[in-house]
Amino acid sequence: MFRVMWHTSRLFFLGRLSRNVQAAVVQDAMERSDAAPNARIANRTGLAPERIAEIKELAAHPHVYDELTRALAPSIWELDDVKRGVLCMLFGGTSSSVSRKRSEIHILLCGDPGTSKSQLMSYVHQIAPRGVYTSGRGSSAVGLTAGVVRDQETGGVVLESGALVLSDGGICCIDEFDKMTDTTRAVLHEAMEQQTVSIAKAGIICSLNARTSILASANPSESRYNPNMSVVDNIKLPPTLLSRFDLIFLILDTPNAEVDRRLAKHLVGLYYENPIVPATIVSQSLLRDYITYAREHIHPTLSDVAARDLVNAYLDMRRVGGTTNTISATPRQLESLVRLSESLARMRFSETVGARDVAEAVRLMRVATQSAATDPRTGRIDMDMINTGRAQVDRQTADALSASLKELLAERRGTRMAVGDVRRELAEVTNLTVPHEDLINHLRELEGDDMIQFNERAQTVFVRTGIMA
Repeated sequence: MFRVMWHTSRLFFLGRLSRNVQAAVVQDAMERSDAAPNARIANRTGLAPERIAEIKELAAHPHVYDELTRALAPSIWELDDVKRGVLCMLFGGTSSSVSRKRSEIHILLCGDPGTSKSQLMSYVHQIAPRGVYTSGRGSSAVGLTAGVVRDQETGGVVLESGALVLSDGGICCIDEFDKMTDTTRAVLHEAMEQQTVSIAKAGIICSLNARTSILASANPSESRYNPNMSVVDNIKLPPTLLSRFDLIFLILDTPNAEVDRRLAKHLVGLYYENPIVPATIVSQSLLRDYITYAREHIHPTLSDVAARDLVNAYLDMRRVGGTTNTISATPRQLESLVRLSESLARMRFSETVGARDVAEAVRLMRVATQSAATDPRTGRIDMDMINTGRAQVDRQTADALSASLKELLAERRGTRMAVGDVRRELAEVTNLTVPHEDLINHLRELEGDDMIQFNERAQTVFVRTGIMA
């Protein structure tokens, strides 16, 4: 029933795939046969010579970076650093057929309601060479990847592509990211890192490309962002998924009389008969063509100076942890810095990444991801808050609590205790309020080590005689 096409050591089942999946597979095969290793799949329709001359004139502007920032969503007030990060995502890094490292940049916008997150995403969806917009509440795992349905005409199996496959080579905007179910979010792990979507359904086994940048927005679980809690506790996302984002921007609604006055004037000006929008020399069509041309023709490479600056910047970020064993940067942040630097060089049509590109990439990393990874209790940057969901302070507290619990139970060998009594006595020993869930987790660990017998239904603990403090 299926015809099999062999291409570069891959099998693609084309027989009764839906038209959009067939187009994606055939297009992928054509791109792999292209001699240019950095060939992109952005708009290949071509531009008029006059338009190309206009694009190159803009690239020669001494402040092209600032002009592009002003041209991106001019109706949204300020948020300049967020717009700069989104620009980096639109341009993307340099792809390589040798290292097979992803060049796409993923961004998460997290913050209070009414801070223009959805409006910015809608604008990016319109300006991107290829973009798909979806909502986390109304998305499913099949809707994001691909689903198998039966053709009503022939009765054969048809593979329908989802949002990630359709946005291959572009941007997939996912609103209400926090409203997704765990099953739906699980399919994003492969797409965000390996840039593929693997399908094994109804006899169809294939791997579809999902080389897409993901722009997601999430609201705090308590409606408003709590600065006294970590970003993981605020948005309730799994750390394994959160760590895959290159930039995490916190967009907070902080009361300030002067800022509120300027924002109100800007919003009211948008409702005039002739809306008052900040002036820019870059039109929306020119910005779209500029991005398309840059992605097709500009492929920056690292210079020796940029490579040295990247290494030094990564070491400086690691030193922030000092001697406290706090992880303030990981190799994933270094790879993000490389992608950001390449995209910044591409914006100004440079074939090599310079020192200023690295400096701006480091600055964006500090105002975005490292700000989100700052422990509100200590003020220190701890990337484990994003990578594992627990800061160093939490790990130290958990270790101290476990040691105190073992010491307390060692004095009660051969006796049975209620969990409530254990919690009360433990609080007296440590002078800390012990959360019930944390105590239950520690008791389960001790039961796994065969130190106690924990009856979760009766909420009792029998201490074995062999327990040691």
